[in-house]
Amino acid sequence: MQNAEMMEKIATGKGFIAALDQSGGSTPKALKGYGVEESAYTNDEEMFALIHQMRSRIITSPCFNGEKVIGAILFERTMDGEAGGQPVPEALWNRGVVPFLKVDKGLEDEGEGVQMMKAMPDLGTLLDRAKAKGVFGTKMRSVINLASPSGIAAIVKQQFDVAEQILSHGLMPIIEPEVNIRSTDRAQCDAILRDEILKALEGLSGDHKVMLKLSIPAEADLFGGLVAHPRVLRVVALSGGFARPEACAELARNKGMIASFSRALLEDLRHQMSDDEFNASLGGAIDEIAAASAT
Repeated sequence: MQNAEMMEKIATGKGFIAALDQSGGSTPKALKGYGVEESAYTNDEEMFALIHQMRSRIITSPCFNGEKVIGAILFERTMDGEAGGQPVPEALWNRGVVPFLKVDKGLEDEGEGVQMMKAMPDLGTLLDRAKAKGVFGTKMRSVINLASPSGIAAIVKQQFDVAEQILSHGLMPIIEPEVNIRSTDRAQCDAILRDEILKALEGLSGDHKVMLKLSIPAEADLFGGLVAHPRVLRVVALSGGFARPEACAELARNKGMIASFSRALLEDLRHQMSDDEFNASLGGAIDEIAAASAT
């Protein structure tokens, strides 16, 4: 069964998960980083076509395969598109890379020091479409800015409530309550979040497991109990604004966590590069991030 193969790959595979899920609000910034100015497009359709070209170039690069990239998180439009003449989820799995889908619709305004996820009224339909396309799991993000016990508890509850809906559709949820690495309360946020997640894990239905995508903690190995928890399939780390060398150095201090980087993976890629230059740059980034994920 394909799903069992994907489960095994994510549970035990060596490497990291690439985050290729920049959405509407973050796409102009991602394109600018890739060397494409806003003057290169005049509307959203042209903008999304350009970002899809970038993602397709990454996905079809010879170095982007299951040897060091065990999974990839996609934006909905990317899931619906093609790469190398194949539907993107199929193209990924043919390379040994497990496809995930970003399902959240963005963030609410800050309250109690956190930003909750916006409502997702059409989530069930999206989950059914994703499953039909061969997607293995999902990812959803909220943000913690201050060490507010009530705010962090609310974020974790929302994440786990939605995770139960995702699990009921036969998909694996990646729960991402991001701690802002620039928060003056960062270490305290990490500790409160860890404790709230540990409580929530005990309440998971059936024999379900979830994945966690967390900011690299200020204190090394603070999330060791989550990494080892029987209800957690894998703990992955976001780069959170760290440049790749710093993100990799910080990640390597945390045993059992693997990367799920976006900006830190893509930061040196430019659309003006020749294919050889592009593949060499991407390959170097993949090697560096995979090495940091091997601790």
